[in-house]
This record gives sequence, C-alpha cells and structure tokens, in this order.
Amino acid sequence: MTKKIKITATVENIAQAQALLDLGIDSLYIGERDYALRLPHAFTWDEIRELTKLAHAAGAQVTVAVNAIMHPGKMATIKPYLDFLQDIQVDQIAVGDTGVIFVLNRDNYQLPYIYDASTMVTSSRQVNFWGQQGAIGAVLSRELPKEELIKMAANLEIFGEILVYGATIIHQSKRPLLENYYNFIKTDEEKSKARNLFLSEPKDESTHYSIYEDSHGTHIFASDDVDMMTELATLTELNYTHWKLDGIYTSGDTFVKIAECFVKARKLLEAGELTPIQAFTLDEEIRSLHPAGRTLGHGFYDLDPDEIQ
Repeated sequence: MTKKIKITATVENIAQAQALLDLGIDSLYIGERDYALRLPHAFTWDEIRELTKLAHAAGAQVTVAVNAIMHPGKMATIKPYLDFLQDIQVDQIAVGDTGVIFVLNRDNYQLPYIYDASTMVTSSRQVNFWGQQGAIGAVLSRELPKEELIKMAANLEIFGEILVYGATIIHQSKRPLLENYYNFIKTDEEKSKARNLFLSEPKDESTHYSIYEDSHGTHIFASDDVDMMTELATLTELNYTHWKLDGIYTSGDTFVKIAECFVKARKLLEAGELTPIQAFTLDEEIRSLHPAGRTLGHGFYDLDPDEIQ
C-alpha cells in the first residue's frame, strides 16, 4: 500500500504562499506576532484570513501556529483569537501550552490541534497521551536520533511531524538575553533575526548558533540546519509521512525551489521510484540553494542516543 506523504511549509508572504501551493504543498504554516513562535513572517489577522482562503481554493490546508508560551497576559486575550481562527475555518493549529489546550476542550472549540512543545516531545508515551487529550498529531523534537525514532514509530497512535528541512531550535528563554548583554556593554544594536547573529562555544570555534530576540524572548538554533533528503526513504518506511519545511532562514524563491526538491522526492517515493542516486542529486541541489554561511546536516539523527548529554 502506497503511503501518502503530507508536506507542511512555512510562508513569508502571499506571493510565496501561492508559489508553494502551485507546487503541491499540503499545508501552509502561518501565524501572527503575539501567539506564534519563530516564523519567517508575522501576518495580520486579515492576511491570515486571506491565506486561509487561498489555501482552501487550492485544495490545501492551513496550520496556524499558536505555540507561544502563554503567560497570563496572553491567556487573557487568547479566546478572541481562537474565535477568529475557528470562524475563518483554519484546518488545524499547533499548540504547546496546556492552558490553551484546556480552553480548547473546555469551550468545545472545533479547532483540531497538533501538539507542539518543541524540544520536549521525545517519547511515544508522551505523544499518545496528548492524542488521548484530542491532539491529531505532534511535532517531534528536532533532537531525536534515528534509534529513538525507530522505537517511537512502533508505538505512535497519532502522527509525528518530522523536520526535513530548516533551522533547529535548541533553546528559548523568555529573558531578553541580547538586550541584557547590550545594556551591560552600553550599546544599542539590532537584536532581530535580520541581524543574522551567531554564538560560538569557547572550546569549539566551529560552533555557530544562530540567535535573535523578539517579544517572546531569546531564540537559539543549532549550528547546522537540517536537510533530511537522503533519509526520506527510511523515514517514510518508518511511517514518518508528515514532513515540515521551515524557511525561517531561507527566504523568497530560494525556499520555493528547495520545497520543490522535496515535492519531487515525495512523488518518486509514493511511486516507489526514489533511488539513492536521485536522492543524492536532489540533496546536492538543496545544498547549492541553501543560504551561504549556513551549514546543513542531519541534526541528532545519526548520533548514538547514549552519547547525547
């Protein structure tokens, strides 16, 4: 039986959304400033409505990120936003805060949700628990080695979303760490993603962790962005058929061209025709398109679980 693969991609503007839909992307991943984390662009409510109509007209879906850490101030205003998302009939939301899940269940919202607690989703027992609370799927931690993914696959009761391309978050702090540092050294500099700042460990100069700050705090990413093209056949065989493409550090038409590589791989996989040579060729194309100065790898995938600290 052929496995149906679903591809979700982030979006930075309306034109890019249309280009991704034209490729055959299954779900646009979008959100706004106050309730969503680490997006290429924060859309207005009107734009979210427009993108939802655009996706539905193309026979695709919209996943709205509501995955911020909801402190009391945000929880006080969450219901009007959930009402809005339900009213425009978005297909699902991504949620990590249990307070939002409580509100969804308490008030009988008709908003399917994908559980997204970032780096903390590391076991099938955890995923299945949230499935029993109503989640239709879960965003798996980006720091899971192959051996653990194999064990999880045998027990998952709902789907697990896998990052197959893009930057990997490894730490978020509510504290404005960059602002605090700039205050300490008495300077006032740009702290946003556009600044393209990196950190490096003193004992390992090869490390280059992307870092930026916004209203949600400070975000730090792994040295390597993820590119799982050469492992897609294995992941699909394990039934990891929900793929995520994250363009937070890959903009414009470049991201669309990279997405096209994964759409091609999906077509070949579903036809049982993806060969290692074809996967390697597509992988080389991705590497030629990937932003200069940013490295690619498999993340934790190839690591021995016993070596992870």
